[in-house]
Amino acid sequence: MLQGVIQKSTLLCLMALCLATAAFGQYNQDFKNRLAPFVTSPQRAVDKMLEMANLKPGETLYDLGCGDGRILIAAAKSYHVKAVGIEISERLVKTAEDNVRSDGLEGQVKIIHGDFMKADLSNADVVTLYLMTAANEKLRPDLEKYLKKDARVVSYDYPIPGWTPVNQEETDPSRYGNRHTIYLYQVPTSFKK
Repeated sequence: MLQGVIQKSTLLCLMALCLATAAFGQYNQDFKNRLAPFVTSPQRAVDKMLEMANLKPGETLYDLGCGDGRILIAAAKSYHVKAVGIEISERLVKTAEDNVRSDGLEGQVKIIHGDFMKADLSNADVVTLYLMTAANEKLRPDLEKYLKKDARVVSYDYPIPGWTPVNQEETDPSRYGNRHTIYLYQVPTSFKK
């Protein structure tokens, strides 16, 4: 009897391992080119990033790695801009599209399922980032090449190596007392030497 219980337990463990491996494989396939994990931006950080970007009605904001679309939605609602999000995760694209639809912003916000390293950013007035420093460094040549004069780049928590911010501010402390830095860059001022 004990041997039967052990065999069932072993079988269940093997099944769980197979399911986890399959799920992990899907996860990796969905994120094979990812440059940063999905971590939500706190609303106070979103508000501060958009305020620092000095958005004007009619401008276009690109959020690279837009996740659930919260930056895009806030920008469209509060600043009356066009917003484009690029997200590599199919699951997050669906979530962002659902959020945009529930806010009735389909005419202002567009979600693109793709790799932002292959995106045309030439229409962007503002680009928002919540990527790690290494990802920002990898993205930097494209930003320098494609962004138009006076475009702004706002990065939450991580600087862009080789660039000098035109402004840098800390968020209000979280309930745990943590502060985060938001970096504002402007083309080409921030990368002229």
